[in-house]
Formats: sequence, C-alpha cells, structure tokens
Amino acid sequence: MTNERSRPVVRSTGIMKDFVTPGGVLHVLRGCDLEVAGGEIVAILGASGVGKSTLLHIVGTLDRPTAGRVEFAEGDVFLLSDRARAAFRNRHVGFVFQFHHLMPEFTALENVMMPGLIGRMPAPAAREKAHALLEQVGLAEREGHKPHELSGGEQQRVAVARSLFNDPRLVIADEPSGNLDPETADQLHRLVYTLAKNRGQSWLIATHNESLAGIADRRSRLIQGRLEPEPEPAGNSPAPHAPAGGNRES
Repeated sequence: MTNERSRPVVRSTGIMKDFVTPGGVLHVLRGCDLEVAGGEIVAILGASGVGKSTLLHIVGTLDRPTAGRVEFAEGDVFLLSDRARAAFRNRHVGFVFQFHHLMPEFTALENVMMPGLIGRMPAPAAREKAHALLEQVGLAEREGHKPHELSGGEQQRVAVARSLFNDPRLVIADEPSGNLDPETADQLHRLVYTLAKNRGQSWLIATHNESLAGIADRRSRLIQGRLEPEPEPAGNSPAPHAPAGGNRES
C-alpha cells in the first residue's frame, strides 16, 4: 500500500505569474514546479521581493497564476468557482503570515475560535477545540488576554493555533518569524517543527531566515522566477519540543 506520507498533498506545475506595470510586463514567476508531501516541511528561500509570497499565495489559492496548475486530491483548484475555491481554502489550507493579523477586540481564545464560528461550529465545541490548540502552543494560561496584552511571540503563537483550527492538510507560512527577535524566532521555529511532526501536517514556508529553513525536510531557492532545489539539510532540525507555556517572550 502506498505510504500516505509520500503522497503529495499539493502539486503545482508550471506556475507563472505576470504583473502589468507602467513600464511593461513584470515576469515574477517563470514556471515553478513544487510538491509538498504528507507530513513534510518544505522551505522556499530567497531575498525579499523575489516572489516567494506570490508563489505561496498561488499555492494557497489566494491568487490566480497567469499559467500553470495547482492540484490537490480534488484536482486543479483553479477549475473551481470562486465560491467553491474559497470554501476549499477555508477548510483545507491554514495560513500564518509575518504579521499575526489577530483581531484586536477579541481574546486569544476567541481569535483561535474564529475559523470554527465562521464554519458554523457550535460555540462550545469551538471553544473547547481552541483551548486545546492554545495548550499545544503553550498559551492556555493566556487565552483570556487580548492581542495588545501579549508579546510578539505570543501573538504569533496564537496565529499558529488559529491556522490549525480546521485541521488543514497544508499550512502555508509566509515569513512567520520575520517580525520577531532572534531568540523568540528560534522558539517559534521549534514550535513549528514540533507541531508539523507531531500532527503529521504539511507545511510550506517562505523565508529568508536560514535558521527557519533549517527545520525543513526539503528546501528550494527562488531565483529569477524559478525554483532551484538545494541539498537536503544535514540533520540540523531543532529538538522536537515546544517552548514552555509559562514563559513570556519579548
């Protein structure tokens, strides 16, 4: 029987993305091929502005490619209607961005609950699941605090918990530690590694941070609109344990 972890969760082929500018057509992606298998962490490296976010937005179905295919088990998601594609994305893809995008008027628990409430899950069930997720990221004791009462690292851990609420097949993280100091960033990297491996969840991460890229099973570099595979990491993944829940970060 085929190993479930070896099957691609998503396969993108021939991804091209052009933007029309006053100076002419800008070719950002020039034919990118990418696969992420079950339970695999894949990192995309590259300098700022090279197109990493554009590629992730396309793989995550937030943006359409100029050409190419993005295939999940259901087939090419860009053959779906906008409404069906949005429903698919909300159910099967989680997102973590450089800035946490938490809703300031809600507590950490309420922010994590939000995907469930949007999906019409009963509030008690959503609350219970959100609490369990905050426990997993070490923030159960902070669940009643609003974002402005949390440190930067804590806010990003809340965002990670929220991204996992619907048990997505794929989590897309775009420079998730880019706004954190080195020590707090390292704690987040360890947390991502632990969650991905313990949950058997696929992660696609865009970063220019070599430490974050070091937790990946595979890594590619985006150069002049094309993905160039890099050698496999030499066993430099972090120890698989999450940061202690009681520690505040700066």
